[in-house]
Amino acid sequence: MSDPLATTALAVVHLAMLAGLAPAFSGVIRTAKARLQGRGGPPPLQPYFDLWKLLRKDTIVPAPASAIFRAAPGVYAATAAAAALIVPFLWLPAPLAPWADALVLVALLALGRFALALAGLDTGSSFAGMGASREVAVASLIEPALLLAIFAVGIASGGTDIGATSAWLLEEPARSISIGQLLAFAALAVVVVAETGRVPVDNPDTHLELTMIHEGMVLEYAGRDLGIVQWATQLKQVTLIALLIALFVPAGIGSVLPIAVLAVVAKLAVAAGALALIESTNAKLRILRLPELLGAAGALAALAVAAAVVIR
Repeated sequence: MSDPLATTALAVVHLAMLAGLAPAFSGVIRTAKARLQGRGGPPPLQPYFDLWKLLRKDTIVPAPASAIFRAAPGVYAATAAAAALIVPFLWLPAPLAPWADALVLVALLALGRFALALAGLDTGSSFAGMGASREVAVASLIEPALLLAIFAVGIASGGTDIGATSAWLLEEPARSISIGQLLAFAALAVVVVAETGRVPVDNPDTHLELTMIHEGMVLEYAGRDLGIVQWATQLKQVTLIALLIALFVPAGIGSVLPIAVLAVVAKLAVAAGALALIESTNAKLRILRLPELLGAAGALAALAVAAAVVIR
């Protein structure tokens, strides 16, 4: 890792694998959900075709929009890519581990959200503005729960370095089933569902104006810009799943490459199946009910912190 060329090559491979798998992860969720609901559904590789179609189209910019609207997809994609480089995926440590920890990861996610929310307001569209305001309101509940869950794990492992936490759990796997870890896992699982805009918090497959949150912010995007936003969203989704894996079930990370690849693919498949099952057995919550769900996640995370302090 001390060789700059080796570090750069590792970062490129790491990001390419996450970015390449991200559309497939979304496609598997869609296909699994369709099968659970008794439908044929799209093939798992459909997101790749959708992205290819969008990236070949010209960009359309609304008349009221400024440079903020044009810059937001690039900022959103850059923050998603940087966040992906902080989370260990196949090996330890992650490429940006010497310079960033889990707190920087949360800050990058917040910056990407802020860029899209600002772009939604910049268009002057009532629906985009509504989506932006809802996104910020939900984020005000997501981020404290996310930080508390990270702090709970950090107290137990001795810091907020994600790679160090994974290494600690690999050395002492029994610690992963402590009360604090289980509470933090439950809290972070709810946060990941909310942060990625999945049911029951949001529905990424709908464009109903009165119910959408994330989709409302990007409603005015089209063509290449929309493709970039969708790919960045998929990358963010698989990065958060990778975070959940790294903090709680890191077995396989840092192993011989074929074993590490098989382990991470199996875990992603399980996560995709779990998300599909959740979406098939639950309806989207009303906006006014979201504080109850996210507040429960925050309470679980706070209990995880308390348990970590007491047990330590």
